[in-house]
Amino acid sequence: MTYILSIETSTKNCSVSLSLNGETISTREAFEDGYSHAEKLHVFIEEVLKESEIEFSKLNAVAVSQGPGSYTGLRIGVSAAKGICYALSIPLIALDTLEILARELSVNDDVVVPMIDARRMECYTAIFSSDFNLIREVKSEIINEESFSEIENKIHFLGDGASKCKEVLKGDKFIYHDEYVFPSSKQMGNLAFEKYKKSDTVNVAYFEPFYLKDFMITTSSK
Repeated sequence: MTYILSIETSTKNCSVSLSLNGETISTREAFEDGYSHAEKLHVFIEEVLKESEIEFSKLNAVAVSQGPGSYTGLRIGVSAAKGICYALSIPLIALDTLEILARELSVNDDVVVPMIDARRMECYTAIFSSDFNLIREVKSEIINEESFSEIENKIHFLGDGASKCKEVLKGDKFIYHDEYVFPSSKQMGNLAFEKYKKSDTVNVAYFEPFYLKDFMITTSSK
């Protein structure tokens, strides 16, 4: 039996799940504008283990959403995951945040574009086929009238960056889904289990989140 703890903190959704052989058996998550991940994350970890009656020592691995996303959110999630892996001497599995988000949607024959808001008209995006194969790599993109013009299929947008596309991309080709869908640890269990079986893990000591953009410090106008 393989127990994997999954942690997703790349956006406003703080999410923790426990999976058994790739099947999610317990989840705790909360969406808040205030980014209260530091307060909630460890509570959620304890709750999913307690609900499943699993001790920390029974964990076989920890999976973490690697980004892109919120600088602070990613740091909190990765730090917690690495701490557990160090303490238990278990492997760390890194999963792409945009693939996690894409798997919140099921479509036939079209393409899926998960979008995470990156300020102004910029989004973190990638393009996936209906069976979640990566068509175009993860990148930071400024949305304009020419965005995704190379895609002939219908395009399904989801995530908190999708609303930016509505302003400039119109027509039957573009299909918009709930912009308040966020990456969730519920989608991580099977992905993590497949990587675990192949020993596709990262170095706990040297792993860093995939920020995609440098952290920007803003100063108060007051």
